Amino acid sequence: MSPSVEIRNALVRLRRSTGLPVAFGGLVEPGRRHMRISELDGTATTSLSALAVTSGYGLGGKAVALARPCAVADYSASRHISHEYDAAVAAEGLRSVLAVPVVVRRRVRGVLYGALRDARRLGDRTLDAAVAAARDVEQALVVTDEVRELLAAARPEPAPGPREAAGREQVREAHTALRALAPRITDEALRAELLAACGLLAAPAGRSGPSTEVGLTPREVDVLACVAAGATNAVAAERLGVRAETVKSYLRSAMRKLGSRTRGEAVVAARRAGWLP
Repeated sequence: MSPSVEIRNALVRLRRSTGLPVAFGGLVEPGRRHMRISELDGTATTSLSALAVTSGYGLGGKAVALARPCAVADYSASRHISHEYDAAVAAEGLRSVLAVPVVVRRRVRGVLYGALRDARRLGDRTLDAAVAAARDVEQALVVTDEVRELLAAARPEPAPGPREAAGREQVREAHTALRALAPRITDEALRAELLAACGLLAAPAGRSGPSTEVGLTPREVDVLACVAAGATNAVAAERLGVRAETVKSYLRSAMRKLGSRTRGEAVVAARRAGWLP
């Protein structure tokens, strides 16, 4: 799911959890000192649409600069923020406003706003709910970032001579991490891209995919990838978000299909069949 869609969905959750009638937000533009408001929910005008908010200016800019939530009881009268954006805020009729930054790896990636059309202090419960909505966006962006990074790392340049073994091990580690991440991806297109990359990583030279003679399920491959990386059943269960007994069940099924008597034999057979790198 794209960052903009994550922001949009978070605004719906923010309004539902806080009861605030208006919510809006946007992303910090890469390499720039400002964020741009791109998503509106509950607004009556377009005065805030596409508004560029510079770090340090206004309420949202203050949240970006400080990397922490900020709120004012009466936007236009507040002495705690600068007032470059008063006209846009007044056109929408907003008075009480909160701004919560979306922070990923210590970098502000966006801002969620919630607002009322009358002047009053927003309580801690409202602010906590807004922060929770921002945390949801942060977690989604972390997963997306990890997938992008692993996809890039999984395509190493050919390494001649003694470095080939190390390069192969890097591919196997990336494959295992990607398989473990796949179930957490809600974006179907991104999940399909990730699993397709896993298939390419696992396919032996000259083969476009795994052998059709052995039909493993995606979860059986996930478990075998963890086993190949040296994970115990308990560790595999934690990585995949299932119970250890479920891991044992998948492993037994995969071993039966591969004609293997041990975990190690199953990994070797899965590699030969093109299911693992």
